[in-house]
Amino acid sequence: MNFKPIRPKKISAQIAEQIRSSILAGEFTPGDKLPPERELAEMFGVSRPSVREALNMLSAAGLVESYQGGGTVVKSLVELSAGPPLSELIKVESERALDVIEVRKGMEAWTAYYAAQRALPEDVRKLEAIVASMEKNLNGLASSEDLDANFHIIIARATHNVVWLHLMQTIFDAMKEFQRGVWRAVYLTDEDHRTLLAHHTAIFSAIRDRDSERARDAMLEHLTFAEMRSNAYVNLSKQEK
Repeated sequence: MNFKPIRPKKISAQIAEQIRSSILAGEFTPGDKLPPERELAEMFGVSRPSVREALNMLSAAGLVESYQGGGTVVKSLVELSAGPPLSELIKVESERALDVIEVRKGMEAWTAYYAAQRALPEDVRKLEAIVASMEKNLNGLASSEDLDANFHIIIARATHNVVWLHLMQTIFDAMKEFQRGVWRAVYLTDEDHRTLLAHHTAIFSAIRDRDSERARDAMLEHLTFAEMRSNAYVNLSKQEK
C-alpha cells in the first residue's frame, strides 16, 4: 500500500478557502472591500499574520487586490479588456458606450430570464423596494440613477450565477461616468422618468411572477429605450465640442 501521511491544512489556507467560497458565491462583488485584517482575525479567531498570509494567497490567485491604507478589494473574475480599461476607452470614445449597451441588451435580457426562474424572496423584496423608491423620486424629478444601477445588479445577483454578477458589476463600473452624463443631460422630463419607472416595474413584476419570457422581453424593451437615449446623449456631446 502507498498511503501518505495526513497533513493538517495551514490556518491561512483554510481562511483563504472560506473567503474564496464567499467570493464565488457572490457574497462579495467586484469593488467590494473585505473587512479589515483586525476584524477578519476576530471573526476567524486567528492571528493577523494568518489573515495576512491568506489575503496574499487570494491576491496571488487574482481574486483580491490590496492597497496601502485602502484595504483589500475584491477583483472581477472576468477581464473585459486586454488593452486600456473599458472605462478609459469610453471616456475617450463615447461611441464605445453604445457598443457596451448593445452587449448589455443581449446579456441582461438573459439575466432577467434566469432571475425570473431563480430569484429568492429576498431578491424580489429588494427589487420591489427599489421600484417603490423610484416611484417616490417622481416628486420633484429626483434622480433615480443609483437606484437604476442597483436594480440591474440585484437582477444579476438573483440569477445566483457568479459569472453573470461579475460581468454586470464590471460593466456598470466601467459605464458609471457615462451613465451619470446620460441621466443629467437626457432624462430630464416627467415623461422620461415615468417611462423608466414603467420599464422597471414591468421587469420587476415579471421576475416576481416567475415569467421568464416576459422578464426577458421587458428588459430588452427597457435597454432599447436606454440605447436610444444614450445615442441622443452622444450626439449632443458631439455638438457641444
